[in-house]
Amino acid sequence: MTDNRFTAIIFTILVLGAILVLLPLGIVVITSFAPASATISEVISLKAFTWENYQEAWARGKFLLAFLNSTIVALSVTALQLITSALAGYALARLQFRGKEAILLLVLTTLVIPFQLLVIPIFVILKWGHLINTYWALILPTAANGFSIFLMRQYFATIPQELEEAATLDGATRWQILTRIMLPLSRPALVTVFLFTFIAEWNDLFKPLVFTTRPELRTVQLALAEFQEEFTSSWPLMMAAVVIASIPVVVLFLIGQRQFIQGISTTGIKN
Repeated sequence: MTDNRFTAIIFTILVLGAILVLLPLGIVVITSFAPASATISEVISLKAFTWENYQEAWARGKFLLAFLNSTIVALSVTALQLITSALAGYALARLQFRGKEAILLLVLTTLVIPFQLLVIPIFVILKWGHLINTYWALILPTAANGFSIFLMRQYFATIPQELEEAATLDGATRWQILTRIMLPLSRPALVTVFLFTFIAEWNDLFKPLVFTTRPELRTVQLALAEFQEEFTSSWPLMMAAVVIASIPVVVLFLIGQRQFIQGISTTGIKN
């Protein structure tokens, strides 16, 4: 009986927590379908409903080009981070070399340094390389990430070394061990890195704001910020634009949530 009560209490707390988390999102979605002339009671009761807000927000915000730019940048950064994180993570987890612990400590140190603190030297380097106002200015500064490297290192450390030893006896090289054994077994961690990186890049406003001025390089978040400045008096239009900008990351997370949870839950098992 006591266990049933405890389970009921935990379930109630989780439901209330879910409601508190989802309530703002629900308000945004409901408001995005409301006509401009609708009253609050009509919006809450869902008596007023229109798709015109989405059509108008998509057209006025010029989100097509912004979606293309954000997709190019997010996928490029994600691909580079998967490569750099897998290589560095494997080296820190399996290879033995002088200075390994110092490098790991340096990687962890980067986690506490805000990107905004490095923006001036990064800007100078990009300007020196004539990369300002190009896609490379949005891609290269985050091509490697300390958190992703550490996450991959932790996951590689959970894989039994006996698998590598058996592959070595069969004549496999380090590269073959990494690509044919370690990476396939590290799918949850790779999915986790992919989701973290893609979502972070998709939602990033700082880099496009600092490193680009060309309108043709506008990303989704920059387009959304400009849209909000222009339509601050029209809440339904603003909420429609917010929903449009959020759809890709929400869909992506829903698709990869199982691998994401598995990757997060297993990366701290072994030091």
